[in-house]
Amino acid sequence: MAPLWPFVLAATSGILAIDTPHSRSPALHHLTKQLLQTYRKEVRPVHNWTQATTVYLDVSVHAVLDVVWDDEFLSWNSSMFDEIREISLPLSVIWAPDIIINEYVDIERSPDLPYVYVNSSGTIKHSKPIQVVSACNLETYAFPFDVQNCSLTFSSILHTVEDVDLAFLRSTEDITHDRKAFLNDSEWELLSVSSTYRILQNSAGDFAQIQFNVVIRRHPLVYVVSLLIPSIFLMLVDLGSFYLPPTCQARILFKTSVLVGYTVFRVNMSDEVPRSAGSTPLIGVFFTVCMAFLVLSLSKSILLVKFLYDEQCSQQEQTLLCLRGDTETDQPQMDPGAQLAGVAESSVCQEYQAPSGTLMEVWSQLRSIGSYFQTQDQVDRQELGWLALLERFDRLLFQSYLVVLGLYAITLSSLWVSWSG
Repeated sequence: MAPLWPFVLAATSGILAIDTPHSRSPALHHLTKQLLQTYRKEVRPVHNWTQATTVYLDVSVHAVLDVVWDDEFLSWNSSMFDEIREISLPLSVIWAPDIIINEYVDIERSPDLPYVYVNSSGTIKHSKPIQVVSACNLETYAFPFDVQNCSLTFSSILHTVEDVDLAFLRSTEDITHDRKAFLNDSEWELLSVSSTYRILQNSAGDFAQIQFNVVIRRHPLVYVVSLLIPSIFLMLVDLGSFYLPPTCQARILFKTSVLVGYTVFRVNMSDEVPRSAGSTPLIGVFFTVCMAFLVLSLSKSILLVKFLYDEQCSQQEQTLLCLRGDTETDQPQMDPGAQLAGVAESSVCQEYQAPSGTLMEVWSQLRSIGSYFQTQDQVDRQELGWLALLERFDRLLFQSYLVVLGLYAITLSSLWVSWSG
């Protein structure tokens, strides 16, 4: 369902009633009695039933809805009634056209005005202040620099165009450029009110319709201060986090804090941005893209720290295994026969074997140290390779973030210029 859109049609007037004797009072009483003596409000006021009753409509936003029609049964010769050319009659005792607004979605809220003015030619003028709550399709793509076009369609609910026709009380040019009654100091500014006449054809017959298209635009300053500028600041802070070293764990804490700020700002923004099923505000799209970049960069930093931690643990385990394996492999292996023979010669060669064992241990330690540095060098090369790859990926994210932020600023500036024009 389209969102509800309020239009206020209102008027203010002062009334001063003084009951004083007047010589024309008997004539006015006689005229009213004569007009209503045989009048039947259930019958459309024409002598020839094939003749249509033309209802003239006029609307002014935040002003009066004027409805004018001719009643052939309520005309008189003013010379016979002391030159009385206009009187007021109760609306409840005369025929009135069944004109409605098709976009109504709520009960009409308007003061009950029980009287209408009737002139001697039978023309009835009914000025009715009403407050309309109507359905309007919002185009929120350019929010807060959006321009809305909402329509008010007037038509008869029962009478076809052969019985009740509609016409404009003023010219369409005067209606279009009449903005004097609209309150431009509110959230909206009235641009124009265009009007069209058409015949609606359906199975029940042909019905006359008059449509007023109310074109308004939003005053964006309050949203620029409360939404756009804070969002740009938040994006710049997130952009500055790319200058932290990729291996720094404080970068994760910083980006997590920025993500919390994005989330809080998003919740507050959802209360300010109008909801529409037809379009999505551009500011929401850019904000979602920036959040996606932030989550991607944060995930990359987490994976990098996890990878470096796993590499350090693996390196320590390999060093211990290498030292243990070299110590075991460097011990001399002898078969049992040689051991029995060596027992006899142990006393003779003992003084020669001691220096030889010491050299073997030194050689074993040197080999272990060389293996350790070789493994360390291999791990460092792998780590440098991964760091170079992640650094290129981080640079790509940074450049993409700059492009998105630039597009965001250019788009907002162009929308502002278009709105101003």
